[in-house]
Amino acid sequence: MTIFSDLTEQMNDALSEPARLNEDLSPSRSAINAALIGLPRGEFKSEPAEPTVPEFRYLLETADLGPFTATGLAPAIRSLRAIVTDISLELPVLYERIGCAEMLACRYVKGSNCVVSSHSWGLAIDLTYEGHGKTDGQDDLMQAMKLVWPIFNRHGFYWGYAFGLQDATHFEASDQLVRAWSETGAFDTPPNLVLPRALNIGDRGPQVLALQVALNAKLRPLGIAEDGLFGPQTRMAIFALQRRAGLPPTGAAPKPVLAALDLA
Repeated sequence: MTIFSDLTEQMNDALSEPARLNEDLSPSRSAINAALIGLPRGEFKSEPAEPTVPEFRYLLETADLGPFTATGLAPAIRSLRAIVTDISLELPVLYERIGCAEMLACRYVKGSNCVVSSHSWGLAIDLTYEGHGKTDGQDDLMQAMKLVWPIFNRHGFYWGYAFGLQDATHFEASDQLVRAWSETGAFDTPPNLVLPRALNIGDRGPQVLALQVALNAKLRPLGIAEDGLFGPQTRMAIFALQRRAGLPPTGAAPKPVLAALDLA
């Protein structure tokens, strides 16, 4: 018997449909994070940088979480404390072997020059297992992430394995969780704030991937990258679709655009 003997057939089968791994949870959205929490800094690059906005820095917390220390948004740290406690109770041997590769890092998502990472707000954590942070060739690391995934989900965290570019060690506060924290007054969010609903540049995840697949099918032979990252190519494709369908040229994907792609 190994540390991974608790892995079930059902858990392994679930990985064949990554888009369903997080059930009703959605990844955090940079536009929503900026509106509810505020910007951590004014400029982002591929390389990680420190937050510079004083009002945002005030919302950060550093905590010893047992197997590792992390700095992040205070509500996210509180949630991680509960998650790590559950891991210690339910998976005590694994608890002793996990670590943190990254939490607070203001940067773009890897492979993008416009999608701001949830790490920029200290909303995400990249785990390690026995010092390893990459799943390539590390079967034990992947098995460990499978075991902790249901615990993170239970606390409202989204597993990055469901992204178009799969990131199995990445867990981030879901869009639903960020909104819930805002409603409790965690960020001093302005009242009656109207939040964007349509998918737009800067978004990522399975919904964006489905959008890209549908755009490629509708606008053959366009061939935009199907990577789950809403960047300039995806925006240009939506402009083309809106022109063809006689819709207002916004470059975003509200319900009429989704309906034109049979996604609504």
